[in-house]
Amino acid sequence: MHFTRPSEPRLEPLEWAAELAREAMKSSPANVVNMRAIMAHNRLVSKAMGMFSQTILLQFEDDLTRRDVEIAVLRTCWNCGSAYTFGQHGLVALVDGVTEAELYYATRPISQGHWTPAEAAMIQLVDDLCADDCVSDAAWAEAAQHYSAADMCQLLAVSGCYRMVCGFNNSAGVQLEEGVPGWPAPPEASPS
Repeated sequence: MHFTRPSEPRLEPLEWAAELAREAMKSSPANVVNMRAIMAHNRLVSKAMGMFSQTILLQFEDDLTRRDVEIAVLRTCWNCGSAYTFGQHGLVALVDGVTEAELYYATRPISQGHWTPAEAAMIQLVDDLCADDCVSDAAWAEAAQHYSAADMCQLLAVSGCYRMVCGFNNSAGVQLEEGVPGWPAPPEASPS
């Protein structure tokens, strides 16, 4: 990745918050102990960011799927250069139907992945938003062919929320927990 990130935490995780986070995440595929233990330095920020991200990740009004949301999150994490957030959501995405190969292709040009037309349009929407804080007319028109107005609102909110989360994690120097992957490896070539 072309971004430089802190190699050490800039804010130390609070041990009491880490213990609570470990307990709360016993049955979760993600392991965001370090992030929660660092956000605990400010209860208001921790609560607000947690409520916002959980709401847009888990509440659905229309046809958007958990898989769609996780692909949008992964692409946002890639665009923001957040290995921490990508690694955590990679674990969740695997549970929600994203394959190991797709984790990798979420970090590559759209044409390299085997995305459906709807997924490719969604990824382009995320790329535009991350690049310019505005989706281009062409990307909007293509995505709107596949997603409802409610879904479009949610996709914008998902990417915007995770830009904020990635910025927090990158800047605070949140470090990966043991066993949590960072960036994905290329898929192994199939035997000829």
